[in-house]
Amino acid sequence: MLEGLLIHKPDEPIEYMISHLKQDNDHETLELTKEVKAFQERGQGWILEGFPENRDQAWMLQSAGITPRHVVVLYAPDTVLIERNLGKRIDPSTKEVYHTTFDWPSDPLVQQRLVEAEGISEQETAKHLLEYHRNFPRVFQIYQQILKSINADQPCADVFSQALTYVQTWRRSAAPFTPRILFCGPPGSGKSLQAALIAQKYSIVNICCGQLLKEAVADKTKLGELIKPYFDSGWPVPDNIVLKLLTDRLNRLDCMTDGWVLHGFPKDLDQAEQMERAGIIPNRIFFLNLPSESVMERLAQRMIDPVTGERYHAMYKPAPLPDVQARLTQNPKDTEENIRICLETYYRHAGNLEEFYGDAFYINADQDPYVVFEYIESCIVKPLPHKS
Repeated sequence: MLEGLLIHKPDEPIEYMISHLKQDNDHETLELTKEVKAFQERGQGWILEGFPENRDQAWMLQSAGITPRHVVVLYAPDTVLIERNLGKRIDPSTKEVYHTTFDWPSDPLVQQRLVEAEGISEQETAKHLLEYHRNFPRVFQIYQQILKSINADQPCADVFSQALTYVQTWRRSAAPFTPRILFCGPPGSGKSLQAALIAQKYSIVNICCGQLLKEAVADKTKLGELIKPYFDSGWPVPDNIVLKLLTDRLNRLDCMTDGWVLHGFPKDLDQAEQMERAGIIPNRIFFLNLPSESVMERLAQRMIDPVTGERYHAMYKPAPLPDVQARLTQNPKDTEENIRICLETYYRHAGNLEEFYGDAFYINADQDPYVVFEYIESCIVKPLPHKS
């Protein structure tokens, strides 16, 4: 990196250094991802040690879809760690590591050829520990829901027993299983509200596909740059881009460990099949049914106050004052013509979706939202459905 600074003499040296370090991290993560996914494809588990060493590397692992089920942190006082390091000896012939106190070889020939390991002086060890204490609290925050700290200043067999006991347990959430919930239904059927209620009750991740697209554009991510032209022109975003964005989000740690509730995708059979091929398989599917007249009543009478951003409804939440009522505006998407087009599009594909998700639950959404929620909750706690 220093050589590059001297040769290229960039105008922004700090930015150059950050970019250089990120490239190194990206390469290391890419190689690691290939190794781990090779194990996963063979149906095997994996144990990873020595990576990640900082928060950025942990985030890169998440983005690559590498999510551990358990994270074990071994800790001990710095004085103990320094003492352990100072006693390390290496056999140059076999590269075996021994210790002057805990693991001294019985063979006199091996004893004679042992050499002191490099980089284990008290000063160098203290430097490494300082770096560790600086970086790892941020890594711990990312994995706090699946992290177990074990005191390593005790016999090795005891440390192993505690670690083994922990990795043989499964983390439990407020839900009876890791929820992967999908809401389908016509516009105005209450998918967003029910998803928010479920996410709040069970502490799972609420994924709105439309919101996900908007966030990608607002954050100016690589996928967001691809999505923006479609937003600007009003054309639908291609399925492959939406699916890539959705897969990346659902592979993050919070979705993998806590579960998720998804709405806004899929909208047709082809999208549902693509989801399944990508490994996005919900274990609870709900169709919220609502008559077209009720959809029109809910959506066509929605208004917004351009001054405060507050939303109102002519029947369910009228404006409190005449001057507020006078300045209310309607979203162009809520005109009766647009609503009819959306309904026609939904019902054109609804039959195929219902056939594809044969074990779905069907709910009358034309009733009090909390009555709908109670029925959804009763379906969530039922045993997982099994296809014959």
